[in-house]
Amino acid sequence: MTAITVEQAQAARPAQNFVVVVFDGVSMGIMSFAFGVFDMAKHYGVLPDLDLQVVAGEPATAVTGGGLSCYVPYDLEAIQAASLIIIPNWRDPAEPPPGPLLATVRAAHRRGARVAGLCSGAFVLAAAGLLDGRPATTHWALAGQLAQMYPKVQVRADQLYIDDGDVLTAGGGAAGMDLGLHLLRGHCGAAVANRLARAMVVPPHRPGGQAQYIESPLPAPDDSEPVGETMTWALGHLDRPLPVAVLARRAGMSRRNFDRRFREITGTAALTWLTHQRVLRAQQLLEATRLPVEEVARRCGFSSSAALRQHFRRVTGTAPAAYRATFGPRLETRAVLKALS
Repeated sequence: MTAITVEQAQAARPAQNFVVVVFDGVSMGIMSFAFGVFDMAKHYGVLPDLDLQVVAGEPATAVTGGGLSCYVPYDLEAIQAASLIIIPNWRDPAEPPPGPLLATVRAAHRRGARVAGLCSGAFVLAAAGLLDGRPATTHWALAGQLAQMYPKVQVRADQLYIDDGDVLTAGGGAAGMDLGLHLLRGHCGAAVANRLARAMVVPPHRPGGQAQYIESPLPAPDDSEPVGETMTWALGHLDRPLPVAVLARRAGMSRRNFDRRFREITGTAALTWLTHQRVLRAQQLLEATRLPVEEVARRCGFSSSAALRQHFRRVTGTAPAAYRATFGPRLETRAVLKALS
């Protein structure tokens, strides 16, 4: 097979048209969570084909912050060509969103665009009917109001973000960055997304099912305390069966105390964290090696390739073989990784 150049690889990939819909008076800080990840990706050359536009969701929209006030030059027409529409917030959940915007978003979604609502932006998606019968999240302080106003929505207040395929939602603030990195991971692969996160000095991957409001979400393990030291040890032994009881003994704690402390630190259960780490390791091996899937499963501690496929599909939304076909070693990925090193 003939090697392709970086330019050829980029030309073969369709251009990405992302729009961020904002409303009059929106804070620049709030807006930055919505498009900052993608802007940084373009800056570092991860998405050189990206066309990113900030679009006014209503006439005479201006974004403000730090004494500045900037009018938004693009109107709803820009949404028509978008492959991803991001709505970072809505000024008042009790206020009906503008009718023309709702109609435009519905039409774009029917055409095949993905739509994401962050924080109170989920209320706009709900008003458009795009969340009916779907799981969705929003800022934890607004979850009750979303459930009351839109009873057809399956509100899951305890999740950072939810990827339901063509419709995505996220909690407030940093959860929008988590969702952005999640979308980049699906487009560029885990290794590239993790390098970009490192360049941005943010956590490389917080799974969507993690609780929103814990004090220390998935921190780097602190080796100075028993649970943190055990987490570090487990990461070095993912090829082994690691029952939670074994981890608790390693930490010198009862199973009950270990479970409680682990959830305090990470916001999730030890088994959930461990399975997620195994899948992340599998992603790395699939991207960097040509090992058979059975060997990848063994090195990641899964009992069989079937077990790997089950958990891998649940976490990433695709099968290991399909993931490798998309993100396996190739010139384009190596060039981007080198640029981010």
